[in-house]
Amino acid sequence: MAWTPVVKRSVSGDVFEQIAAEVLGGELPAGSTLPSERQLAEALGVSRPAVREALQRLAAAGLVSVRQGEATTVLDYRRSAGLEVLPRLLLRGDTIDPAVARSILEARLHNGPKIAELAAARVRARGGAEAQIDGELALLHESVDSLVAESDPLTQQRIALEFWDHVLDLADSIAFRLMYSMLRAAYEPALAALAPIMSAEVGNGGAYRDLAAAIAAGEPERAAESARALLGPATTALIHALDGA
Repeated sequence: MAWTPVVKRSVSGDVFEQIAAEVLGGELPAGSTLPSERQLAEALGVSRPAVREALQRLAAAGLVSVRQGEATTVLDYRRSAGLEVLPRLLLRGDTIDPAVARSILEARLHNGPKIAELAAARVRARGGAEAQIDGELALLHESVDSLVAESDPLTQQRIALEFWDHVLDLADSIAFRLMYSMLRAAYEPALAALAPIMSAEVGNGGAYRDLAAAIAAGEPERAAESARALLGPATTALIHALDGA
């Protein structure tokens, strides 16, 4: 017999998702107020503690402002929320939001060369982390070998993400790491849809080898330029495709 895993649903999580979708979708505009906990609980058919927990999560995400004794106010998420809302903004059902996708691509093109530059600078400086850096460089080169050996565009994209994971390890920047994690979370659900346009980039094993070599040689400027040469063409093609969507 084949067993199917039972998914345990969170009531407060469902409330959070419903309200978050309406805030991010504009149905609940900034400055508007939510019904009281009691009214929300009655309308949604859930307990007040579940509503309270959902509101606390919404406040932590920067989507609403909750103040004791006052109405819960919807915030302008563009000013108050963090990168964790990007995946919800990018995909609305099965549809990619072109404006959000464009902004992710622009951030990718801007951040990639800087991350590569930092990675090469750290390799050049080395300090007392010789063994650690050598191990990270080995993983970087292994990911390039895997990328070159692979022919499926979707699998190549996943390997390319691993490649950048190793570059980030070498860059050793927690700020870029957290930004990358959120951008990756937004990007991964769209991998299949992006495969036709991304195939030229992820299939360019030579460009990945050049970038890995520049990082390994500890040459920051060359690494930044190699990253720009790698990321630029696909980014431009994707933005043109989005503009024509």
